[in-house]
Amino acid sequence: MEYLVTAREMKRYDEETVSRIGIPALVLMERAALETAREVERRCPAKQGGKDPASGVLVLAGCGNNGADALALSRLLCERGYAVEVVLAGQEEKASPEWKIQRAILANYPVRIGRKPQGREYTVLIDGLLGVGLNREVSGEFAERIHFFNACRGLKIALDLPSGVHTDTGRVMGCAVRADLTVTFAFAKRGLFLFPGREYAGEVVRKEIGIGENSFFGRPPGMFRYTQAPGSLLPARPVSGHKGVFGRVLLVAGAENMAGAAVLSGTGAYRTGAGMVKLLSVRANRAVLQSSLPEALFATAEELEESMDWADVIGVGPGLGRKPEALEILGRILRESFLPLVIDADGLNLLGENPGLQEELALQGEKGRKVILTPHLGELSRLTGIKAAQLKEDMAEYAMNLARRLHCVVVGKGAATLVCREGEPLCLNTAGNSGMATAGSGDVLTGIIAGLLAQGMGDFPAASVGVYLHAKAGEAAAKRLGEYGLMAGDLAQGIAAALQK
Repeated sequence: MEYLVTAREMKRYDEETVSRIGIPALVLMERAALETAREVERRCPAKQGGKDPASGVLVLAGCGNNGADALALSRLLCERGYAVEVVLAGQEEKASPEWKIQRAILANYPVRIGRKPQGREYTVLIDGLLGVGLNREVSGEFAERIHFFNACRGLKIALDLPSGVHTDTGRVMGCAVRADLTVTFAFAKRGLFLFPGREYAGEVVRKEIGIGENSFFGRPPGMFRYTQAPGSLLPARPVSGHKGVFGRVLLVAGAENMAGAAVLSGTGAYRTGAGMVKLLSVRANRAVLQSSLPEALFATAEELEESMDWADVIGVGPGLGRKPEALEILGRILRESFLPLVIDADGLNLLGENPGLQEELALQGEKGRKVILTPHLGELSRLTGIKAAQLKEDMAEYAMNLARRLHCVVVGKGAATLVCREGEPLCLNTAGNSGMATAGSGDVLTGIIAGLLAQGMGDFPAASVGVYLHAKAGEAAAKRLGEYGLMAGDLAQGIAAALQK
């Protein structure tokens, strides 16, 4: 996994590395510049003597340490044969000590330094205007520099974070650099993977510069993402195991004419490794379900008590509908069972419409029941009473507040899905693709998470790994079919391909 840090966390780890470990700030800066110079050389080699237009580099530098990184990079690129022009922004008299040292060193090199760009055509453009500490709207000369940068052609590289993107939330602070590549140092920043910042960062490359986990001193970051093969995250399967060992999943899904939701969630559970799946639905769906997923058992609402006794895990909501009988089933599942529970889709809508059920859920969560909610933005809005536009501003905070209130795991679904639970770091999913934004995708996710719970995973690991596996299944399916043609059924089939890797 990879840590994703806030501005405050990054500042703390930087300071700890300098003050407690003893690596000077200028050494860290030099390493950052050197790693970026290598990326520039690899992507756009300089021509001999730096006279060819392909050697032209524009560097925009503020007066903080991000700008100091840019000045150090300017020197290294000059040494490697690039024709470098540096445009400064900000008050030099208030510059950081490291910036002033880098500025004095750069004065000894044949680098043009000024306050206004001299040209309009460059092969490489470097953004070193604003660092991770930005906390107000961008204006004045910084906004002018950003607009100029974006209007130019050439390979655009941001140092650490595109200027104008909020480090913690990914929000654009008035205007922001649109980079082709962001070279981020030590740890990736949250804003590089949260929208809309993710759209401004381009390709993200993380470079080691000497600030590592030994700089935590007992305070690790509060967010991470998975990057490894998903199969390595799943529970081991004993050779002597049988279908009962790998868990029994009860999926309460599919109102009349909504049998597809039950099929998709059931397939997701089976493809993830669950030993047995029972679909509890209406009688009218029996023929469709048994022909579409013959591996699954079938039951009706009259058999709910017996089915709950049989199961190890319950998933409820996909295609369930919001009629009184659906509400009764959800209420019984909450009151009469203490099994691990995944609630999705109409199950969430019923919760949002019935505060009493939320109170029951919170009480059971407080007693230790494993409960996972999987709301998309609209469902999260109904559960919290907060408008979707406001939720978008800080999805992590609002989803975590709901997790605290109901004592459960909350999976805030979206282009960048967040998994939250009180006492755990946030898990941000950065895998997947646009083809997954299709009807039934969430039903597959419900089955995946329920399947992992059935195999003995805890609620937070099952949710976070489940989201990641779901996304990697989407990538595997898109590789075969493309993003435009992707359907939810392809996601279910893509699980096996993702796990084989």
